[in-house]
Amino acid sequence: MTLRQLPLAVQGAALDADARLPPHTPEPHPSSTSEMGIHPGIVTSPPSGLPSADPTSSYWLRDPNPALLGHRGTPDLPAEADVVVVGSGLTGTFAARFLLEGSSPTHAEEKEGRDPGVVMLEAREVCWGATGRNGGHCQPLVYGAAPAVAAFELSVYDFMEQLVKDEAIDCDWVSLTGVHAFLSKDMFDGAVAAAEQLAQSHPELAANLEIIRRDDPSSTEEKQQRTLASLRIPTAYGAIIQKKAASLWPYKLVASILERLVAAHPPPRFNLQTNTPVTSLARSDDGTGRWTLTTPRGSITARQVLLATNGYTSHLLPAFADLIVPVRGQVASLLPPLSQPSPRGGEAAPALRHSYVFAADPEPARAPAMESGDSKASAAAPRDDYLVQRPLPTGELIYGGGRRLARALGVGEWRDDVVEGGVARYLRRNLCPPLDLLTPTDADSDGRATEAWNEKHLELSATHEWTGVMGYSRDRHAWVGAIPEALGGGDGLFLCAGYTGHGMPAAALSARAVVVQMRKGGEGGAAQDTPELPAEFVLSEERVARARGMPHLTGGWEATNFAELIGA
Repeated sequence: MTLRQLPLAVQGAALDADARLPPHTPEPHPSSTSEMGIHPGIVTSPPSGLPSADPTSSYWLRDPNPALLGHRGTPDLPAEADVVVVGSGLTGTFAARFLLEGSSPTHAEEKEGRDPGVVMLEAREVCWGATGRNGGHCQPLVYGAAPAVAAFELSVYDFMEQLVKDEAIDCDWVSLTGVHAFLSKDMFDGAVAAAEQLAQSHPELAANLEIIRRDDPSSTEEKQQRTLASLRIPTAYGAIIQKKAASLWPYKLVASILERLVAAHPPPRFNLQTNTPVTSLARSDDGTGRWTLTTPRGSITARQVLLATNGYTSHLLPAFADLIVPVRGQVASLLPPLSQPSPRGGEAAPALRHSYVFAADPEPARAPAMESGDSKASAAAPRDDYLVQRPLPTGELIYGGGRRLARALGVGEWRDDVVEGGVARYLRRNLCPPLDLLTPTDADSDGRATEAWNEKHLELSATHEWTGVMGYSRDRHAWVGAIPEALGGGDGLFLCAGYTGHGMPAAALSARAVVVQMRKGGEGGAAQDTPELPAEFVLSEERVARARGMPHLTGGWEATNFAELIGA
């Protein structure tokens, strides 16, 4: 059997209930890589542009924090700072938190008797990028990943869950299980092989998994109670359940942390400057070794700079254009079929107890019928969709994916002011089936009545449809650490980015790891009681050379070739 690719949703679970869609800009940007006739994602591609000035309206950003909206700690941009953090998403926010509260001062700071001052520069409003535009998941990938990465992500999940609890962060965190529903046999067989191999090599990791097969005679009585029908996926070939997953409101998590930092550390200790895009970055020419960041509001110099810029990294580091590629994803907030008649009478108002990923092999036979601007891309790409539900009574279904229908698979697209019509229609029409939206008491064990009923309600209404820009890594892993001179860096310049659509269970402690390096002057090592950063994440010239020996990211799926992941 030839193993196929494991979709990014499996890796990344890789975005008003007034039922009115926000305005969008449907025309593509002429300077995106796919419009310029340049093969997207290769080394000759141009660097990313700046974040869009008028992005699509994300469900998560419908109620922005008034204390942070338009926030500037000082009316004018300061001329200098000890540390500048570029980006106010999950990575930038946790980096600021650890810089201000979780690390010891450097020797120079101790000698001068001062605390490091941190300036955060955000191109738009706080958390207006990928963190505020994702699918609302936090789920480690336990199988199909390097064991060290899986263990790290489990640690990040535990850290995040405990943090939300200890600090009573109001971000709608719900701990649940993640159901990976496989809609094609080959892909399910490959995923099962990876899970079984993990059980042999790392049983402590595999303990977080449960495999659900159709009519499995060897299953225990407990497992028999958990069937594909009970998981609301009666037509799937099989499923893998991950026991650690969560749904949350990502913007509220970030905003809560930043609001507290702003209140606890007034300037010059911490100075948040929104709507201040960095247009260029260069080593200062005054011999001080500092870095100069240029913005439309003036310039600021800093001893150290951390780029928490993810998909926009190559705008300031063109040498990373082939290492971290912008990829646009699309998400919708869908209204569940409330007050709809069910086959057995009554109303169907489902409450989902899991998050979901829907994965399937490419479907060349269906490509001509798919509503897409690029049927070839559709035929070549696997299904890669993901879902969480918001709390009842509204219970919006936050459903993302459909990237196989996107122009150039979204690769090389850095603008998030566009909603693609074909992807939007797909998301509204392709959730049920495979998901059974009947109440559990109405579900048929064989799924036939369920599918027939769902076929009558193919299209759900959307309250919001939006896009966001991810940063896909050439070798599928994040880049964390000091940036070598050969890549446009040097002493004092650091990066923490390139999560390949999977930042929620990785960014927080990746940020802590890079802060540890910054406080130690670029040296590695973990802080006390901190999980070791996976070797796969460490930024080095040797790793860059290895990554550039891998295929270019032309479709985004190469970074998760399943056969490679499990060594087949």
